[in-house]
Amino acid sequence: MTLKLLECPSMDVTTILSNLNPAQEEAVTSDKKHLLVLAGAGSGKTRVLVHRIAWKIQVENFSPYSILAVTFTNKAAREMRERIDELLGMPLRGMWVGTFHGLAHRLLKAHWHDAKLPENFQILDSDDQLRLVKRVMRGMDLDEQRWPPKQAQWWINGQKDEGLRSAHIQEGGDPFLTTMLRIYRGYEETCESLGVIDFAELLLRALELWKENPEVLEHYQGRFQHILVDEFQDTNAVQYAWLRILAGTRSAVTAVGDDDQSIYGWRGAKVENILSYERDFPQTHTVKLEQNYRSTSNILTAANGVISKNAERLGKNLWTDSGEGESIALYAAFNEHDEARYIADRLQSWVNDGNRRDDSAILYRSNAQSRVLEAALLQAEIPYRIYGGQRFYERLEIKNALAYLRLMLNCHDDVAFERVVNVPPRGIGDRTLELIRELARGNNTTLWSAASLVVSEKHLTARATNAVTAFLELINDMSGQLEELPLAEQAENAIQFSGLIEMHRREKGERGQARVENLEELISACRAFEAEDRDIPILPQFLDQVALDAGDRQADEDQDAVQLMTLHSAKGLEFPLVLIAGMEENLFPHKMSLDEPGRLEEERRLAYVGITRAMQKLYLTFAESRSIYGSESFNSVSRFVRDIPKEVIEEVRIHNTIARPTSYAASSIQSDQGDNTGFQLGQQVNHKVYGEGVILNFEGNGPRARVHVSFEQVGTKILILASANLAAV
Repeated sequence: MTLKLLECPSMDVTTILSNLNPAQEEAVTSDKKHLLVLAGAGSGKTRVLVHRIAWKIQVENFSPYSILAVTFTNKAAREMRERIDELLGMPLRGMWVGTFHGLAHRLLKAHWHDAKLPENFQILDSDDQLRLVKRVMRGMDLDEQRWPPKQAQWWINGQKDEGLRSAHIQEGGDPFLTTMLRIYRGYEETCESLGVIDFAELLLRALELWKENPEVLEHYQGRFQHILVDEFQDTNAVQYAWLRILAGTRSAVTAVGDDDQSIYGWRGAKVENILSYERDFPQTHTVKLEQNYRSTSNILTAANGVISKNAERLGKNLWTDSGEGESIALYAAFNEHDEARYIADRLQSWVNDGNRRDDSAILYRSNAQSRVLEAALLQAEIPYRIYGGQRFYERLEIKNALAYLRLMLNCHDDVAFERVVNVPPRGIGDRTLELIRELARGNNTTLWSAASLVVSEKHLTARATNAVTAFLELINDMSGQLEELPLAEQAENAIQFSGLIEMHRREKGERGQARVENLEELISACRAFEAEDRDIPILPQFLDQVALDAGDRQADEDQDAVQLMTLHSAKGLEFPLVLIAGMEENLFPHKMSLDEPGRLEEERRLAYVGITRAMQKLYLTFAESRSIYGSESFNSVSRFVRDIPKEVIEEVRIHNTIARPTSYAASSIQSDQGDNTGFQLGQQVNHKVYGEGVILNFEGNGPRARVHVSFEQVGTKILILASANLAAV
């Protein structure tokens, strides 16, 4: 195949190099075969990529069609293409610029036969893939409650991201692995028979296309003389293998990325790829972009202080010539409500000073933190928008838990019944539910009454009858305890006994973890709720308040509003004002990161990302005590705060008082010793619902003491000793 060269309008070299700093110019003009550009936050990496492509075309006379540029999002790919067109003064529609998945799709469309695909193969989105996994599992007669389909979907995609087919994986006698492999094999066979592929399959199939068809690989290795990769630190195993085989020994590769911003290890990204780039691509020339055009010097000093504690990094130091700027404000709150009120006050002051709300952002480590922050903003009448997510009470797992609470209060609530009758999956299929609906319509009654009728009159198979009976008994059992239990324990029963929390705990990955934390935060919301009328039950009052809160909509897209988002969602964004909430040990860094190799370093990179989102002003807040994930915690200030040089931090004092010492080192939390309780600190105990745990703390003494217990399965809970029925182990 002969490439037709495209004649681009001539351009003066000085135009391409205009407004580039020395390091950027070095990266753009380097004549080395392989180039690694370590681009610090806010250092102009996209500018370097675009100008290097223009340099290759205009100065080194590469054909635009001999260049392949890869990035991670469609938005980034569109921006790169538009900026290339603008710089060159003409559109380059045939140039290969796109995401990994988009380019792999283009490749498979051109070589569908060699890739062993039908000509008009279809791509499954995430929902369609999950439906297909469920279909495969039903064919294997697998219990969805024991083997959640989302867990199987997550596992299959994880294997594909590692470049592994089911045939490549050895069982080894592990029951979990054996079952996952059965599902994977069945899923592969079903996809092949239907002529469909999923997103993870795109890269794996494209890699196999090249491995199994040397002539196709040779064509593309000859065609693409220069490959440029953006966000290189986010590549996973199959993406890296795809790039390496395409590059071969002939193509030149430019990798642009930042090992200090590698924060997606939980979804397969391997920071090792950028750390080992110089080994895998010999004679690589490395350029560091360290001049930052976004943030003040004080903010960069803080970011450098935090990230410098990571051992596994290539090393760079951000700097700016834009001045020191304001000090970083650190606020020690009494609890999470005080923290949220303080943040709302700072935002109101920001607006009163003539600034726009959408120039500010509140960042947090866990989605569950947004509940208290949302409440404070609503109270202060500050419009806000959740970036890349939903408000707390609109999240799927929370709506499911609330549906159980509504059924416990009123079993004839048809909307709640339909929502959770088979969530988690309990063997009540569409046919059974349709029969219940028909009976309800025919008898002009509720779904609950119809379900009871279906059971009593034996309209169903024995298996379906048992499933419906178990659901009815579950709701009845939980409803029978409403009057004698506090609201928080009612909610805890709803998410524990229904199986909701266990279903999401088995989901694995960051999403499953976030859903678990949100459900536990619902318990915190119930514990903090104060009834207006003590003469009527508290649960209906809580549900009414939730409905009213949910009725307060987020700000419209075009409305000036504060942005709320997780730290992961904030990557790539920037704001004049940033407030990072929850800077505490076990929250950030997250408690799960302390036990897994490499996770703590990734948490530190996440802190670095959060800090470098701020352009002018940065607030860090932490709480002395926090009711989160369903229990009260007393955590010390985050190690990431302690890593920041003290000269750039200013501790905020409200009314000339501060709860913590000015060194912002955590003061020890004093606790009672559990006198006259029959138990002691550090003792192992057993709870009939939560299992085995260890006593961490007491509040008070005697039988009415509140006891903090860390359970192996469900984390830390706070229980009233008199009603907890704890047994010594």
